[in-house]
Amino acid sequence: MKSRLFIDTNIMLDFLGEREQFYKPVAKLATLADKRRLDLVVSPISFATVNYFLTKNETPEVAKEKLRKFKIITEICKLDEHTIEKGLNSSFNDFEDALQYFSAVDSDCDIIITRNGKDFKESLIPIMTPNEYLNSIRKKITAIEIRAQRSHHRRV
Repeated sequence: MKSRLFIDTNIMLDFLGEREQFYKPVAKLATLADKRRLDLVVSPISFATVNYFLTKNETPEVAKEKLRKFKIITEICKLDEHTIEKGLNSSFNDFEDALQYFSAVDSDCDIIITRNGKDFKESLIPIMTPNEYLNSIRKKITAIEIRAQRSHHRRV
């Protein structure tokens, strides 16, 4: 079963804004999504926020084109009255973080990918940075490869 990763706004901005120190791990997640090895879920709020920041350094046309391409490899979650109600009545300090969290929950995401883990202290979903997630799947892949080699050696 594929992992469903909820991508926080800062991660989307790292990728589309090509922020040098954060870009590569997110680009690897985008590649895995493009190859359909995992699902990336994003809030509509993130699209608006990232567009705002991208247009500070790029033309609106370039920003929209980046968003169009990113949309192809992502699923945009619903943000409805139910999500707003949960956010308003939650114990999250930041309303936007609450909306992100409840969007991830309502979208059946397995993990929230963010660089601001402290913003999701209330989360019942695991929180990881892009690097932490990539390291976790490397460990799983390595374990699977080791088991396959042992199985092969037993048969030989």
